[in-house]
Amino acid sequence: MIEITAKLVRGPVYFSGEIIECLVTFTNPPNPNHQISQSHSDLFESLAWASAQVHCQCTTNSKMVLSEKINTMARSIAINANTTFAPWQQDNGHVVLNTKPKILCCDLRLSPGESKTYIYRETIPSDAPPSYRGQAVKYSYKITIGTQRVNTVIKLLRVPFRVLSLSELPEITACNDSVDLSPNNPFMETQHRETPLDIALQTLQNLTARRSPNFYNVTNGRGRVVRFCLFKNSYKLGEDIVGTFDFSNATVSCVQVSVSLQSEEHVSEEYKRGKVAAPTLISYNKHHEMCLGLKYSHLVLPIPLHVTPDFVTDLVTLKWRLHFEFVTTPKLVEMPGENTISWHGPSTLDVETMIWDLPLHIHPTTTPPNTAQQTKYNTVI
Repeated sequence: MIEITAKLVRGPVYFSGEIIECLVTFTNPPNPNHQISQSHSDLFESLAWASAQVHCQCTTNSKMVLSEKINTMARSIAINANTTFAPWQQDNGHVVLNTKPKILCCDLRLSPGESKTYIYRETIPSDAPPSYRGQAVKYSYKITIGTQRVNTVIKLLRVPFRVLSLSELPEITACNDSVDLSPNNPFMETQHRETPLDIALQTLQNLTARRSPNFYNVTNGRGRVVRFCLFKNSYKLGEDIVGTFDFSNATVSCVQVSVSLQSEEHVSEEYKRGKVAAPTLISYNKHHEMCLGLKYSHLVLPIPLHVTPDFVTDLVTLKWRLHFEFVTTPKLVEMPGENTISWHGPSTLDVETMIWDLPLHIHPTTTPPNTAQQTKYNTVI
């Protein structure tokens, strides 16, 4: 018996274009004290070979996507024609990305209590789609380690990990003249970023660090409801979306306001099943407030770290927006002033609901969230 253990060196989250490293350890457990070997060959355990590769699997919801059309196109592409090791064929869906298998070892022999460790390194393609779990489409990444004894079936060990895509950032040339907004240490020499990954991360930092307040006058058919200010339009995972409401010059009384962070999943027309034009919406954090009588208020919506930022593929497009719901009353409600001694609020109100959607952009975080997640997997052959 040989135990196989795989551990990701720097956690389970990586950027596209980054190098992923995985330690693969093969161990022959020591024999129990009461067990006596019949021959010298019984002391050793052997493997014929072991290899590893990265692949991205795409699964689709057949009720929303023309899966048969995708599978037909996927089968027409020869993948790794120079090897018979194709572990993704046992998974559902179709493969959209796979790297060339790398041999870890051949004819490995281990004595009782002995172990050997190999390191697997691979560069994630810069144009790789991000990890995503949507209603219509899912993209999942794995390192698959395959090994085999002589005259036995292949044993697989899968190590899942997450990819954050940087391919959706604006062109790097558009940000060459921008000021470096990342924190600097005055006691360290300035290091010139030369790799494409470093340049992309700097572009991401500059894009999401700039504040550019935008003001929106929200009105309905009866007049002005509120003036909303959003301090910037591009955010990173884990950031707070901060905005302010100004009701001081409103001509329509707003009773309550609700704001939700929503994702929009758009399936490409080429692969869409049926004629349903509406995208799939998923709501995350929500802000709800009774605002009757308020002159000013504010909004704070945290962006979860586990969601997927904006991205576009041939199959699906993911967008983000703020979904507002304003509950207003047709008649302006008189509120008490400084000299008011007694005031009673209205017992009933005629209300109307107004909906407004504000698009925004969510980008990957510059520091992958690699804490408190499993990175070690094992199997026995």
